[in-house]
This record gives sequence, structure tokens and C-alpha cells, in this order.
Amino acid sequence: MALSVGTAAPDFTLFDQNKQPVTLSSLRGQKVIIAFFPAAFTGVCQAELCSFQGAIQRLNGMNAQVVAIAADIPFTNNAFAAANGLTFPILSDWSLSTINAYDVALPNFAGIDGLTRSVRATFVVDAEGIIRHVDVTANPGVEPNYDEIYAAAEAI
Repeated sequence: MALSVGTAAPDFTLFDQNKQPVTLSSLRGQKVIIAFFPAAFTGVCQAELCSFQGAIQRLNGMNAQVVAIAADIPFTNNAFAAANGLTFPILSDWSLSTINAYDVALPNFAGIDGLTRSVRATFVVDAEGIIRHVDVTANPGVEPNYDEIYAAAEAI
């Protein structure tokens, strides 16, 4: 079960699509929307991240930074970001350390034995690093509830 509201968001340092390290604690002072997604270049993941990109000005206006996390490598995430015009960090968690820390692992993804990815999960973290909203879809083929995510970010 994913981490719950009111708990401290586990810190992480992961490489973005440009092979630059991004550390959650370095984003303190602003709200952070952490979007775990199963895999780049899949339809629902593309729709999700493009939805966040479409709301980027709204999110910037509320001092919220989006970071997306998948088990894909930086090269894949770079191609995915470029193909979809994504301007926020797409972080690579190929070791599954952050996916496991947030308790959002999805074993045997797409029916492939041994292939672990993440469920589709979004965490809204406040400026002090506390989780204020969690959205985990029951089915990774379903997009998150964006209205609830944006409302949660606006409320903090």
C-alpha cells in the first residue's frame, strides 16, 4: 500500500532525462507533484504526462513542480520527453529504490514475469516535504483524477 497523507515524503536523488541528478529535498519551499507512471511510450502514460504538461502554467502559478518517475532509463525518458514536449523532469528509477520507498511497485508488469514497474500513483507534497494527497489508480490503464490533484496542490 502506498504511503499515506501526513507522512514525510521519502527523499530521493534520481537522474532526469538529461542525466542530471534531481533530489526531492532540493525542491523544499515549493509544492511537488510526484507522478509515478509504469512506462514511457505507452498510451495512458503519454496521456497522463501530457495532461500535466498542459497544466504546467497553472501549476507554476501555485508554486508547484511536477516530477515524473518511471523505471525506464534516462535515454528512454529523454526520447519520451522530446516526443511529447515535456518540460518537467522525467526521473529514472531503474533500481526501483524510490518506487519501493513509496510502496508503489507493480510486479509482473503487462503479464511479464519478473518485470517490475510502478503503479500509476501521484503524491502531492507540501513545501515542507509532507505528503498532503495521494492518488493511486486501481488499474494502471486508468489516468489519475487531475481535478483532485490540482485542488490538493492549490489547497496547501
